[in-house]
Amino acid sequence: MKHSRLRLVSYIVIAYMLMAFAWWSILLYTKNEDAYTAKDEMLRLRMASVAQFDGTDTESYQLLDKERASLRAEYEWQEWMILGESMVFIVMLIAGVYFIDQGYRKEVESARQRRNFLLSITHELKSPIASIQLILETFLRRELDTPAVRKFSGSALKETKRLHTLVSDLLLSAKLEESFQLNVEEVDISLLLNDLVLELEEKHTDARIHLSEKGDIPNIQGDISGLTSVFINLLENAIKYSKDNASIQVSIENVADKVEIAIADEGIGIPDREKKMVFDKFYRVGSEDTRETKGTGLGLYIVSELVNFHQGSIEIRDNYPQGTVMSVCLPLQQHVAV
Repeated sequence: MKHSRLRLVSYIVIAYMLMAFAWWSILLYTKNEDAYTAKDEMLRLRMASVAQFDGTDTESYQLLDKERASLRAEYEWQEWMILGESMVFIVMLIAGVYFIDQGYRKEVESARQRRNFLLSITHELKSPIASIQLILETFLRRELDTPAVRKFSGSALKETKRLHTLVSDLLLSAKLEESFQLNVEEVDISLLLNDLVLELEEKHTDARIHLSEKGDIPNIQGDISGLTSVFINLLENAIKYSKDNASIQVSIENVADKVEIAIADEGIGIPDREKKMVFDKFYRVGSEDTRETKGTGLGLYIVSELVNFHQGSIEIRDNYPQGTVMSVCLPLQQHVAV
């Protein structure tokens, strides 16, 4: 509401400036015309007086005629100056309004993303902390048998890992903006993806992930931890936004001088207008007040930045009949900037 009032006031001020400038432009144009008319009339009377007594062929009459022509030329030039300056001012004002409006929209969107991030990070932190606290309190208040201790300890360990992942993402996102460097080595991308699929299938027992390779897949040069983060985030998203027991297809293919990894899910999909914005830091589709899925809006930002560090590319496509395809292309024989 506050932003809306501020924006309305800004538009009123801009409208007033336009009307005021239009008024002063008209007034200046009128005054210029009045001044020209008065001077021209004075010269015309002097020429009529000279013509009456000396004729129109005298030097005085010709000088007055030239002065009158010069006055007319000066008046026309001033008209064009007033018109030109008015047009330049209007164009500059419109351009300024446009850039101010764009900046305002970006600031509002940035504020909305920060608010969503704070809400989501608060929830993401409070939930595992509360779970761990409850487990520890249970240990203090009750005498538990060995199976119960193992069960509660396993839950606490799971929540601790969740916290560790969250903190790691926050630290990595900060490093990506400041001082991140790749530790480049030879990576067997097929082996890496196989290990990640097995790890996630063990973690998400209802997930059905199918990995396929098209042809011989050569090794690439890259950062193992960075690439692990890329594909963990993409696979976790595919599982998170898919229905129970939905099938997730992972394919690896050698395309020219690149390796293409495509992860296709059968989830809710991403609207076309959101496809580029989802890679922005903290951006999440919808409002944090009504969203059902967990997250901080850092995952795809981290993915995009790490892929760019590897001089690769990432593309979002629609999966038919339903879902999303995240396609990552990584170069084979290319020097990776470090």
